[in-house]
Amino acid sequence: MNSIINEQEIDGIVKEILTDFDKGRNIDEIDIYNKPDKMEVQQLVDNLFQIIYPGYFKNWSYKIYNPRNSFAVVIEDAFYHLNKQLTPVLDFADRRDTLTDEERERESYRICKEFFKKIPAIREMIETDLLATYSGDPAAGCYEEIILAYPGLMAITVYRIAHELYLLNVPVLPRLMTEYAHSKTGIDIHPGATIGKYFFIDHGTGIVVGETSIIGNNVKIYQGVTIGALSTRGGQKLSGKKRHPTICDNVTIYAGASILGGDTVIGENTVIGGNTFITRSIDANTRVSMKNLEMEYRSSNNTLKTQEVGQGEEWYYII
Repeated sequence: MNSIINEQEIDGIVKEILTDFDKGRNIDEIDIYNKPDKMEVQQLVDNLFQIIYPGYFKNWSYKIYNPRNSFAVVIEDAFYHLNKQLTPVLDFADRRDTLTDEERERESYRICKEFFKKIPAIREMIETDLLATYSGDPAAGCYEEIILAYPGLMAITVYRIAHELYLLNVPVLPRLMTEYAHSKTGIDIHPGATIGKYFFIDHGTGIVVGETSIIGNNVKIYQGVTIGALSTRGGQKLSGKKRHPTICDNVTIYAGASILGGDTVIGENTVIGGNTFITRSIDANTRVSMKNLEMEYRSSNNTLKTQEVGQGEEWYYII
C-alpha cells in the first residue's frame, strides 16, 4: 500500500461522514429499498418506446422468432417494472406512510392496469405528432428519420407517457421520465402540462413548458421557447394554481420567444415572432414581432454601419 496513505485518518473521515448521516435532515433518510430506481425508470421508458414504436427500438436479449410473441414479452416486462417502481412512491406526495403494504401493492397494480389500457390512446396522439412533424418540417426525409432521430418527437413521446401517469396522481415517476427526456434532448416539458394533438417541436433545444400550461391542437414551437410562470415568488403557496399560459389552436411560436403568466392566453391562428417577450394575452389571428432590431457591422478599418432588421416589418428567426 502507498506509504503516504494513513488508514487511521481515512477511518476518521469515514466515521465523520457516517455520523453526519444521523442529523435527521431530509437528505439523511436512508431507505434504499423504498425509493424508485432512477436507472430502472429510464430503462422502463426505453421499454415503453418499444411498445409505442414496435419495430423501431429493439431489445436484443429477446430471441423469439414471432415478433408478436416478442412484443408480448416486452409489454409484460414493462408492466412488471412499472408496478415495481410504483409501489415505493405512492406515499411520496405528502411524505407520510398512509398505506399498508397490501394497500400499496393493490393500488400499484390498479394504476398499472389503468395506464396500460391508455397506451392505444397515447399511441394515437403520438401518431398525430409524427404527422405534424413530417408535414411541418421540409428537412424531414421520411417518418423513419423522425422516429429515430428527432429530439422533439422523443420529448413529446416521453411527455405523453408521463402525462398519463400524472393524471393517475402518480408522484415522482412522471417527473423522472420527463427529466430523462430533458437530459437527452434539452427539451423540458413538465408532465402536468396539457397538450393537444398534432404538436410539433422543431429543433427543440432549450424549450421549457411549465406544469399548468395548456397547449391546443396544431401548435408548432421552435428552439429556445419558454412557456413559463411570470413569477414563482410565492413558492409552494402557488402549488396547484394556474401559473403558465394557455396557447390556443394553430399557433406558431418562433425561436427564443418567452410567453409568461397564468392569465396569458395566445389566441388561435396567432404567430409569435422570435425573441419576443409576452406577459399579456394576444388576440386570435395576430402576428407579434420585434420592431426595428438594429444590427451593427464594424469593418477592419473600424468603419461602423448599422441596419434595422426588417425595418419595422415582421422578423422571425427560423433555421
